[in-house]
Amino acid sequence: MPVYTVHAPPSDGDERGAAPDRFVFVRDGFYVWAFVFGPLWLLTRRLWLALLGYLAVSVAAAVALSALGVASGPRFLVLLLIAMLLGLEAGSLWRWTLRRRGWRQLDVVIGEDLPAAERRFFDRWSGRQGTAMSFSLPIDRGAPPPTRSMPLPASSIHGDIVGSFPRPGGLR
Repeated sequence: MPVYTVHAPPSDGDERGAAPDRFVFVRDGFYVWAFVFGPLWLLTRRLWLALLGYLAVSVAAAVALSALGVASGPRFLVLLLIAMLLGLEAGSLWRWTLRRRGWRQLDVVIGEDLPAAERRFFDRWSGRQGTAMSFSLPIDRGAPPPTRSMPLPASSIHGDIVGSFPRPGGLR
């Protein structure tokens, strides 16, 4: 099941005072559209620094491989790997940008799809199912159970086996 992180815009009050219609749910996992249309995906999410980094790495790799005289097949493979990396790390780049802009991560939610994750989060957030993160103090269960001191068996029971080991606190 997909895992989503929930982010709230910067506000002066607590998280319950934030506008819930502005919350952003960022899915953890591979972003196909970021892989296929990398720069456009970054533009639509307004990830300016990530876009600059992606373009800089792509152009630098293409120029370096051209200068080394690498054929077009391996150059395409390198650019494909860079696009694959963007698809894998798109969610992390989005979270990083939100954090840099002052957004707060409120919760981590698991849901079959985005609407299910939203329902689960808002049920917890509104207090119908408790708090988003619950904590209870440990219960004092008293002292550990008593121990019994048991005498060692006489050497006549198991003769040579038990008698061959030294007794605790003394000699044989």
